[in-house]
Amino acid sequence: MSAQIVSTGACRLEFIPPMEPKLVAKPPGGDRWIHEIKLDGYRTQIVINSPEDIRVFTRTGKDWTRRYLGIVEAARELEVENAIIDGEAVVTNKAGMPDFNALQNAVYNNPYGMYLCAFDILHLNGQDLRDIGCLARREILYGIIKPNSRIQFSEAMPGDAKSIFYLVEQAELEGIVSKRPESKYRSGPTSNWLKTKSFTVDEFELLGIEREPGKAAFALLGQPGTGRYVDRR
Repeated sequence: MSAQIVSTGACRLEFIPPMEPKLVAKPPGGDRWIHEIKLDGYRTQIVINSPEDIRVFTRTGKDWTRRYLGIVEAARELEVENAIIDGEAVVTNKAGMPDFNALQNAVYNNPYGMYLCAFDILHLNGQDLRDIGCLARREILYGIIKPNSRIQFSEAMPGDAKSIFYLVEQAELEGIVSKRPESKYRSGPTSNWLKTKSFTVDEFELLGIEREPGKAAFALLGQPGTGRYVDRR
């Protein structure tokens, strides 16, 4: 992917490939970590060049601005000249829990249905922040987030990783992401960010296989006994 950031405020900001946490079997030990809830959503990056020039990208750099119009409007309310914000787009159910099926539906049918849980900032007002530590970047991000917005700050969870992960599993959330406070932002896989997932077992009915030339095949899954489509994996 050729998109690159330019660290001067005079140039137009572009999508940056995201930093990707390493999947681990259990949460890391020690106290030199920041722990956040891993939400069941779509990794999303907002690139703000001006109130009139805001774009929203997927993890792979696809421009989904038209599918995230509610998030775009929220980004327009931020008091920044320009910025690049990293986060997770989610849709919540009546209980306030992330609902991935509802998110998939909203992406195609309701561009105002998503929220962004912002957890990092790569650029702000002409300054490239990627060489600043994760904890300091998060403090900067927290300072620009507005209350009651479709862009919300992803709070760190207090306590040790094992206890946090236990609570996350009991709440049937997707898992946690643990980050080194001093970690710089670097695109691609990293062991400075770790993700620990809660694994649950569900039974589905195989409806069929979807395959495109040159791409991996996907299993189309449905609810047992109903044939109702629920997901593809």
